[in-house]
Amino acid sequence: MTTSTFRLPAHPVVRAFAEAINNGDRAAFMALLTPGATMTDDGSPRDLAQWADHEIFDANGRFDVRREEPGGLGMIVKFGNDTWGAMNTRWDFTVQGDRISRFDTGQA
Repeated sequence: MTTSTFRLPAHPVVRAFAEAINNGDRAAFMALLTPGATMTDDGSPRDLAQWADHEIFDANGRFDVRREEPGGLGMIVKFGNDTWGAMNTRWDFTVQGDRISRFDTGQA
């Protein structure tokens, strides 16, 4: 399925993040992160690279925005993968320049 099938975030850096997920492009995804970028899943800190492989790239992750806050750094996303199926999830991003330094996700 191509990125054009999904509603993408308005913020350009977060949009590129979602496109990398939907296109299965791990290299593009990792290039969007600052050195030492961090993340949490349901409030628990995770190893970002390991989490991304398991939840996104090894499982055909899909990112489809349902509702977005002004500024485009917080949103409700229908996130799906081949392991868990699709569910509404909350995503919040911290962006530094043209890269993401942190994101937090979890069930909405």
